[in-house]
Amino acid sequence: MADKKLHIALLFGGNSSEHDVSKRSAHTVYDALDKDKYEVSVFMFTKDGFLLGNEDSMKIFNGAVEDEVVAEAIKDVDFSNPLANLQNLSEVKDVDLFYPVIHGNMGEDGTVQGLFRLLNKPYIGSGIASSGVSFDKDLTKQLLTLHGIRNTKYVVVTPETRADHPYKKCAAKLGETLFIKPARQGSSVGIHKVANKEEFEAALDDAFRYDYKVLVEETINSPREVECSVLGNREAKASKLGAVVVPEGDDFYDYNNKFVDASGVVFEIPVELPEDLTKEIQQMSLDAFRVLDNRGMARMDFLVDENNVPYFGEVNTLPGFTNISLYPQLWAVSGINYKALIDELIRLAIAEFDDNAKLHYDFQELGSEKLGTGLLTDEDKK
Repeated sequence: MADKKLHIALLFGGNSSEHDVSKRSAHTVYDALDKDKYEVSVFMFTKDGFLLGNEDSMKIFNGAVEDEVVAEAIKDVDFSNPLANLQNLSEVKDVDLFYPVIHGNMGEDGTVQGLFRLLNKPYIGSGIASSGVSFDKDLTKQLLTLHGIRNTKYVVVTPETRADHPYKKCAAKLGETLFIKPARQGSSVGIHKVANKEEFEAALDDAFRYDYKVLVEETINSPREVECSVLGNREAKASKLGAVVVPEGDDFYDYNNKFVDASGVVFEIPVELPEDLTKEIQQMSLDAFRVLDNRGMARMDFLVDENNVPYFGEVNTLPGFTNISLYPQLWAVSGINYKALIDELIRLAIAEFDDNAKLHYDFQELGSEKLGTGLLTDEDKK
């Protein structure tokens, strides 16, 4: 009798600015999953957070117009049911593992990880707290700084504190040229490079469309954008490094370069760097993976200045898996092909789940209540 196939639920989409990126990544993962080993069901979160069932999600995979499929799927849904958005999960039985390919909001911020935890199933990637912290650029930088991992200087601006952080004050502290970044967005959405008051104010206006916490960050002179892929759980390994050279005139590796038109981008995979610099970036990547308590995978992004000093940029806990995505490409040149990488991520997810199952939760009955003196009685509260 043949071994039972592992049933994987592949989740993608989401109500984030990276919705379409997620669809492209998920389709690539779906095509690469070995159907002789895995039974695969697919579920797409719509832009409004409703989870489509396997049949409707496959229609979108196969080219159907998303808005039309969604409209038909939700027309008879009773949204007074508190579980309406998730009701289609019950379409399939005996899911063995969840594979989220949801970039950005809801996918990388701990939200969907909380769902998997409630369902008590293995899932690929970092846990709830790790995902939430790693998705927040401010919290990430605070932890990295606490543990001595070099990163760029910055200030946090919110709508309430905006008046306290005018361009002149930020420029005096961080330099005249600045980056404006929403704290909780991915794929370079809402990021701007500014060099005067007018650009600064316009960039803040745009960044606040995506998050109410925004980073104003110093720039690095003549930076090289270098990436490192990390794979593992508590014991992890770092890939060879890659670099991205954007077209002349582009300020940084933005959303268009990443997902729309990469024809002008030069990828150096692997990139040739001095050995000591390569080792430093790989070690910083592993240190950050440990400090942030990441699991499974992460892509670490760095800026290297003109003096070959690396600065940690950000971590991506569910990095892109499209045909031009750096995470799988870096592992390919490091000796792990795409299919083998997916197999390893699945193995790591199951291992992490089994490891966590060994933890104990002791429950102690309270018995009769005995109160201390000085507390208000029920009579006093009237």
